[in-house]
Amino acid sequence: MKKTTNPPYVINSVSELHRILGLPKPAHPLVSVINLGDVTCHFDEDLTSVIYNFYSICIKKGFAGTMKYGQNYYDFDEGIMTFFSPGQVISTITPDDIAISGYWLVIHPDFIQQYPLAKSIKEHGYFSYAVNEALHLSEKEEALIATIFQNIDQEYRSSIDGYTQDVIVSHIDLLLNYANRFYNRQFITRKQASHDILTRLEEILTDCFDQEKVQATGLPARGLPTVQYISDMLHVSPNYLSDMLRKLTGQSTQQHIHNKLIGKAKEILSTTTLSVSEIAYQLGFEYPQSFNKLFKSKTHLSPLEFRQSFN
Repeated sequence: MKKTTNPPYVINSVSELHRILGLPKPAHPLVSVINLGDVTCHFDEDLTSVIYNFYSICIKKGFAGTMKYGQNYYDFDEGIMTFFSPGQVISTITPDDIAISGYWLVIHPDFIQQYPLAKSIKEHGYFSYAVNEALHLSEKEEALIATIFQNIDQEYRSSIDGYTQDVIVSHIDLLLNYANRFYNRQFITRKQASHDILTRLEEILTDCFDQEKVQATGLPARGLPTVQYISDMLHVSPNYLSDMLRKLTGQSTQQHIHNKLIGKAKEILSTTTLSVSEIAYQLGFEYPQSFNKLFKSKTHLSPLEFRQSFN
């Protein structure tokens, strides 16, 4: 008999999270700073897969379990920082009664609704990174981030007045800006891994526009390679891939796809007598007009004008 798995357990509120963790009620219903040293992890089969309906920012040390994001499991020990947006499915498997340290900031979307942060937080791509793309902090960076968590915690536990929410939101904004800086540092310090991904990207794109390999690998003859397809092939999340490529090359994944496509189109236009429609179909376009529009936007020439320039 096939084993059934429980659906993800949905935690809708900060108060519910506190109750599940065995913590006192939060000082504020929409935001909380949890000291992970106050939490004892127990294995609960109903809570191995969870959806948090709030933003979650966590810095942890001494995590001796595995965490699942999507279909993959990842092992962590210490010095990592993770970011999850509302609605993401997170799964964990931990030994009973392990002790970890660090901070966990949870923010209900309603807490920042009236602030510019409500919009800008969605523009921070790392909230959509996979778990294996967590931010690994240096000791100096970790100390700085811990201080911001502590400042938020101090403000959160002080007497609430007309400035409390403004101050906490400012600290959250600062925290996210530092995360941007540190992720950019991570792209630089892990150059070898990043360049390996870049090399593999070029190989995948070459294969995507190679007709013989397209037929052999089963990639649909119609349809351009998407950012999601490329990131799946590289085993990274779409946002992480584009952010990494922008840091290395100044261009996003979509721009790399277009560059490879235009290069291949120029090659076919200059070395064959295939019609523009045939070339468009071969490159994955359903409509030749779409190919014409993209080609002209990138080269300032129509495909026919480009071909005629060789005569």
